[in-house]
Amino acid sequence: MRSTAEALQAFEELVGLYLTELDNFDREQLIRKANDEEWSIGQMYMHLIQSAQFMHLHNVDQCLAGGEAAVDAMEEKTEMGRKVFEQGSFPPIRIQVPASPHYTPKQPESKEQLIEGFGDVVERMKRTEATLCKKTASKKIVHPGFGALNAKEWFLLIEMHYRHHLLQLKRLKHDAGINA
Repeated sequence: MRSTAEALQAFEELVGLYLTELDNFDREQLIRKANDEEWSIGQMYMHLIQSAQFMHLHNVDQCLAGGEAAVDAMEEKTEMGRKVFEQGSFPPIRIQVPASPHYTPKQPESKEQLIEGFGDVVERMKRTEATLCKKTASKKIVHPGFGALNAKEWFLLIEMHYRHHLLQLKRLKHDAGINA
């Protein structure tokens, strides 16, 4: 398993890539959807920002604090969770959750909102990584597909998640006729 410092560096590089890609989209391309079940590129960007802030990093904090949702460190990952962490990445398959008001991200208001959101995630990742280096968590939070994860695993999952969504970005660009 890679270190949190390595994951943070890889994460910052991925954010740089997402921001470079963002420069290539006009407003129409950013919010265009192929159909009602598909996300726009902007919605995918919003998903990355929101999942890092309100799920992954929130769960890192909960593990470190031993919050109410935390479970004992003896709890295990699922088979899928073990595979993801052994490989250091999600499987290269499309994971689709049905559209719903709770899960489907809103369209971004502007490119600036996305740039600011990515910047906020990077800054929070830096602060969190510094904390993880100093503190060992004995609690875990259960991921819906991967089982019980500790603070470091939730942190590492962020970079893996961003890397996995590069496949979706490529597909959405292709579907929208945007040169790759």
